Amino acid sequence: MTSWRDRLSALAREWLPAEPAAAWAGLFRPGIRLVSAEAGPRVGRIGGAPMMPAELAWPEWPGCGPLDFLASVDCAALPREFLSIPLPEAGTLLFFYFDGDRRVSDDIPALGDIEASRVVLVPAGVPVVERAAPDGVVPYPARDLFGDVVATAPQSGHILLDQTETASGESLAEAVETVSLPGDYVDTEVFGQLVWQAHEKGPCHQVGGFADPVQDAVENEIAAAVLGDYRDPRLAEEAARWVLLAQIDSDDEADMMWGDAGMLYWLIRADDLEAGRFDRARCTLQCG
Repeated sequence: MTSWRDRLSALAREWLPAEPAAAWAGLFRPGIRLVSAEAGPRVGRIGGAPMMPAELAWPEWPGCGPLDFLASVDCAALPREFLSIPLPEAGTLLFFYFDGDRRVSDDIPALGDIEASRVVLVPAGVPVVERAAPDGVVPYPARDLFGDVVATAPQSGHILLDQTETASGESLAEAVETVSLPGDYVDTEVFGQLVWQAHEKGPCHQVGGFADPVQDAVENEIAAAVLGDYRDPRLAEEAARWVLLAQIDSDDEADMMWGDAGMLYWLIRADDLEAGRFDRARCTLQCG
């Protein structure tokens, strides 16, 4: 058991029955938390001005205006041995989103709206310049981000909780139905409580791993947006096709607030990620 798993594994063994604890721990994936403290390599930047090719058009939401630049991630600087997703070995990912609240706009991105956010890959070696934001877009305060490897796990309605069986034949979701945890937790769902307890508190910016949902599994939300209906019988199959690319949390230092202290999530189908089709990533927002 490597160190990134230790804290969450120990909590699972302490508070869950042995069988679901072992089954859940078998699903853990490393995620790269993007933190302000120098916990590891510098891997990106939040806020500020993006470094982009001079000829590349600034992303916009047709009919609503230019998107806001949120963050950049240096793929080559990420600790690749802990990446759970096949990112390019080099190049920079730029994340954009239409922040209507910041611009006092009545335009609000719909769930999974592929036009209201954008992920742009700037390949390594391509000449770039610092790009000023278009008129009407005020940059967020900038700061460097460093990589910290953490354990992530399925929680809050994730399909794997229903599909993974314990040794006694129950699904993980069934096996913890009667489990309750003591203490001051921010999540009423047992797996979410354990993940929250395991991690250092602060903005949960992250690349790869499992999402840290504020509400239901974000994979289900994206699948419903693609299929047009939560009741579609193909929902579970579609949800299983999507993986977390990145999440950007509300962050006071960066002047970012997503709804009521919520979080933005970018998901992408695994085959699109393998092919580098970042324009097909979809973003969703969850808040309390």
